[in-house]
Amino acid sequence: MQKGGILNSHIAKVLADLGHTDTICIGDCGLPVPAGVLKIDLALQFGTPSFEDVVRLLKAHMQSEAIHVAEPIKTENPKNYAVLQELYPEERYQWILTSHDTFKEATKQCKCIIRTGETTPYANVILHADCIFNEEK
Repeated sequence: MQKGGILNSHIAKVLADLGHTDTICIGDCGLPVPAGVLKIDLALQFGTPSFEDVVRLLKAHMQSEAIHVAEPIKTENPKNYAVLQELYPEERYQWILTSHDTFKEATKQCKCIIRTGETTPYANVILHADCIFNEEK
């Protein structure tokens, strides 16, 4: 039995299988999951777990080089946008800002979408995997 880290076996497997430039998505409870993309559903009730909780956990366990968000998060969800800015400062990570429709289209290439219980608008991010042997970010 694993002593620590991410205890959800589906998320742990996805992270272990990621290669450079592969993507995963962390989404709110309303984000559609495209056919053929693995959905890992963590939602227990509205708000639990939060987008912030899941993003912070994944930040601790996944090496990323870029993040992809929909432009409206900046004005429609400043709290979660601030969390992303704190965890992934723009001077160290490539930020990809797009329309929400373009974001949803990009989810079709993700290895999985991790569904949270988040109910605030545009609380979605795509994380782009980096090489684990690159300088720690």
